Amino acid sequence: MATLEEGALISCHSVELWQQLYEKHKQIKKLLVVDFTASWCGPCRMMAPIFAELAKKFPDVIFVKIDVDELKSIAEDFSVEAMPTFMFLRDGEVVDRIVGASKDELPKKIETLRGPAA
Repeated sequence: MATLEEGALISCHSVELWQQLYEKHKQIKKLLVVDFTASWCGPCRMMAPIFAELAKKFPDVIFVKIDVDELKSIAEDFSVEAMPTFMFLRDGEVVDRIVGASKDELPKKIETLRGPAA
């Protein structure tokens, strides 16, 4: 089973790891933020250090990075069509998403969604 260190950004490189993380976030009732990215995407590269800093700032949230070229099936499962796309999941359900490099909106959205589910 995947271990979840507080403040860590997890780079997911396999469907198996993704499935473990997905199940784990449901069990421990934490917000899961997924950065769907691509190595060739300029805005994605700009957001990478910001996403890593947010992982440190919000240790009660699970942060996962998925390369859409490496794990196409997961990107397709979530209908990701543009990068970066940030997906917010709670209890296995998508509760929100941000499409594009929005360095100001991302921390605000995390702050809003990280509390207990209503």
